[in-house]
Amino acid sequence: MTEELPRSSTRAMQFTNGTANGFSHRWQGGQYCSIITKYGIVGCGIYDLETPAEFNQAIAIAKGTPECPLVEPEDLLEAKIVGLTPKAAAAGITIGMRGTEAVEKMLAASV
Repeated sequence: MTEELPRSSTRAMQFTNGTANGFSHRWQGGQYCSIITKYGIVGCGIYDLETPAEFNQAIAIAKGTPECPLVEPEDLLEAKIVGLTPKAAAAGITIGMRGTEAVEKMLAASV
């Protein structure tokens, strides 16, 4: 019997306002994904908002479901933003916008 190791993948993702890094992490019984810009992170619901807000970090999160989890960074693009820190809001990100819109706002804010 071979034990499967947790796995992570990283890739560059091109957007209108620039390039960001997409990440996917999987382990037995779990996963999370994120898109990281110079300004901040658009990620899945695994991210906490209280601590990043305390450190003035820009985080916008989307939430999947057990039936349709967010696994790859591309899954975040059409997902709706359900939470964000004040710094993410300062970049123009709002609850309900699509993940791709949030990434574009962060890329524009990092110029």
